[in-house]
Amino acid sequence: QVQLVESGGGLVQAGGSLRLSCAVSGIFFSGNDVAWYQQAPGKQRDLVARITSDGSTNYANSVKGRFTISKDNAKNTVYLQMSSLKPEDTAVYYCNLRSRVGNNYWGRGTQVTVSS
Repeated sequence: QVQLVESGGGLVQAGGSLRLSCAVSGIFFSGNDVAWYQQAPGKQRDLVARITSDGSTNYANSVKGRFTISKDNAKNTVYLQMSSLKPEDTAVYYCNLRSRVGNNYWGRGTQVTVSS
């Protein structure tokens, strides 16, 4: 019954911007950590950004200064604002919720493609 639904992906030119959204339902949202991961073809799924229940954030070094994670507790939605996009940012981006009892929930992912 827990559902995470990503949206906002697409094709963008290098230097452009996108904002991804992840709508969460079926689980307490504000008390859990929520994150964005990326996975390129043939690569590991890597953490991009995380926001904790108290609002603290952390970012992968590769996106620091370019991406911003935020959340709206009233809407049960987490966002990833992506700016100054590079071709190496091309990947499927997944929303993740990590519960305090150790369960991980994933969305289906949304494709982001950055052209040169």
